Amino acid sequence: MSEHRAIIRWKRAGANFLKGQFSREHTWSFDGGVTVTASASPSVVPAPYSNPAGVDPEEAFVASLSSCHMLTFVFLASREGYLVESYEDEAVGVMTKNERGAFWISTVTLRPTIVYGGDKTPSAEDEARLHHGAHAQCFIANSVKTEVTVTPRAR
Repeated sequence: MSEHRAIIRWKRAGANFLKGQFSREHTWSFDGGVTVTASASPSVVPAPYSNPAGVDPEEAFVASLSSCHMLTFVFLASREGYLVESYEDEAVGVMTKNERGAFWISTVTLRPTIVYGGDKTPSAEDEARLHHGAHAQCFIANSVKTEVTVTPRAR
């Protein structure tokens, strides 16, 4: 069992808090020392009350799923003798309303482009099996109800 921590800091800034006129900009700090500027998504809270340069929770959710899948995939590929030179994913999450009318990230599509080196290259079937295994073993994918699909991109 392990614990994973983040420190989220926000301080009121804005003329009229009680009317919703305040900044949603905040920071995320992690145990490795990295601090990230975060904000509500401009698609949810328009500027100037959000900061488009900050990472929003929805983007972070998509990135978390993609990162976990990638880390699991490259581990599994290495165990099978495939030399992964690079892995780039243009992941997309789609926000919709659920049956109660509440917004949620209902689908995330991972679209990785993977470059292999060495003499051993996986077939399309081998790569699909590796993606399936990565999804089944990804800690984040196992923690959410969002549908996650993998659509590898041509290399």
